[in-house]
Amino acid sequence: MYRIDLGGTRHIFASLAALLAAASPLRSGDVLAGLAAGSNLQRVAARMVLADMPLADLLTDALVPYEADEVTRLILDGHNDDAFAPLAHLTVGEFREWLLADETDGAAILAASPGLTPEMVAAVSKLMRNQDLIAVAAKVEVVTRFHNTLGLKGHLAVRLQPNHPTDDPLGIAAAVLDGLLMGCGDAVIGINPASDSVDAACTLMHMLEQMRLAHAIPTQTCVLTHVTNTLIAIERGAPVDLVFQSIAGSEAANRSFGIDLSLLREGREAALSLGRGTVGDNVMYFETGQGSALSADAHHGVDQQTMEVRAYAVARAFSPLLVNTVVGFIGPEYLYDGKQIVRAGLEDHFCGKLMGLPMGCDVCYTNHAEADQDDMDTLLTLLGVAGVNFVMGVPGADDVMLGYQSTSFHDALYARTTLGLRPAPEFEAWLGAVGLLGDDGRLRQVAFDTAPRLLALPDTIR
Repeated sequence: MYRIDLGGTRHIFASLAALLAAASPLRSGDVLAGLAAGSNLQRVAARMVLADMPLADLLTDALVPYEADEVTRLILDGHNDDAFAPLAHLTVGEFREWLLADETDGAAILAASPGLTPEMVAAVSKLMRNQDLIAVAAKVEVVTRFHNTLGLKGHLAVRLQPNHPTDDPLGIAAAVLDGLLMGCGDAVIGINPASDSVDAACTLMHMLEQMRLAHAIPTQTCVLTHVTNTLIAIERGAPVDLVFQSIAGSEAANRSFGIDLSLLREGREAALSLGRGTVGDNVMYFETGQGSALSADAHHGVDQQTMEVRAYAVARAFSPLLVNTVVGFIGPEYLYDGKQIVRAGLEDHFCGKLMGLPMGCDVCYTNHAEADQDDMDTLLTLLGVAGVNFVMGVPGADDVMLGYQSTSFHDALYARTTLGLRPAPEFEAWLGAVGLLGDDGRLRQVAFDTAPRLLALPDTIR
């Protein structure tokens, strides 16, 4: 139990979970769960208590019971005491000061990362302003590789997301070509299939492979189907680059997705056995989102942001190429408006980077949220400044299959141009070779007939 007198009131927090929840910025999901601070004064009181808490205390008080949760066991059994030792004497508030110090660079943060638990990372994020989250994340460079190199400073990659409501190969191919002509697709060309059909997923995998090989595009492809479907596709000989899976921060939440850690290991081993990577072997693609554990009634009384960071511990165990927080996708029940979505996106990116992950963000919202594209412009720009590894490229920013609003090919161009960011190096060289990129590194405004190689679809797709 934690107590503090503030503003003439004694504030009592019955547990570490209650303290962390009360210290969180206001969000609708925590209100829905009955975990949010009852007032701004109580929120400040919780942050004061949290700032004075020894960082090491967060190692000894498991928010989700060790015996009942394999994610907790993963976190505690995998903790690196040597990496934590230089920080073990700090309080959470002093840890914040260490992260922000000029002499603490990205290499020092990554060296400490194996010693940081999700609870430590979530706790310090709750003490930070938005500019603090941006300043620290911008220091950290997490580089991953498969068919190209992602995460280098000064670069911003884009997932080309050509979803189609009926998984029509020709419609998807048209969207892929549209995105490539706009310089998008270096993070991954990734399709969310409209059905769970393994046959349909295999058809799309083969189509994407034909396009990639026909034009020698240095990127990776992925059909974002369940890991069990991908395992079947691999058995059938499908050309699988990346194994995708949505993950969460508790065993019970992951069970609601139909997965456990053993299944994720099986998926990674199957992908590695194919030996398809040309410059690296990061073969996993994970997506997360604040509120997923709560929506599955598997949050164990823990606030949604802390549960989100626990999902990053799952991701960290599998050396992924990409980790994507789909920040506003679940809906206003969890992140009510643009302000909450912006804050959550910055938190997720910061926390993922501290956990050593190659963080991207689907800068997005649902149509019933109190948000609009101006809010997404704000978050996209802030994440670009913070050094996000990748964002989404969706035709017109409107996903016609999933029915939500994201960022467009043009939005990605805006971010790269305004912030002086470039595509992945191998992809940038390819854009130049096919005539889409000028000597100044800017995308050329060319007519379609100047890039005939890109417009030539393989006969099997037509």
